[in-house]
Amino acid sequence: VRLVESGGGLVQAGGSLRLSCAASGFTFDEYTIGWFRQAPGKEREGVSCIDSSDGTTRYADSVKGRFTISSDYAKNTVYLQMNSLKSEDTAVYYCAVGAPSCVVILDQFFPSWGQGTQVTVSS
Repeated sequence: VRLVESGGGLVQAGGSLRLSCAASGFTFDEYTIGWFRQAPGKEREGVSCIDSSDGTTRYADSVKGRFTISSDYAKNTVYLQMNSLKSEDTAVYYCAVGAPSCVVILDQFFPSWGQGTQVTVSS
């Protein structure tokens, strides 16, 4: 299993970024893929997930209405479109795979992780 995140960077508050998670080494449409983030000095938190088998999505309350998760089965890639970014969205963002469903976004259910991509939102 290999996950490679990209698309992070520096953006002003109110701006947008789109993160990508390119996946390989497993059957893409059989697993749930999640996005997590970890800010300095804080615990890692679940941001969003998508169940590739049926398209079910879930979002943390802090990002609902601003972030959108989607998947491109042809490219084995999951995206996280982030709009109306706030300074509190600053974190390293990780994608992970392996949970059986998208009922909850908890890192203990995701055994495989990417290396992360930094998102910095300046106020």
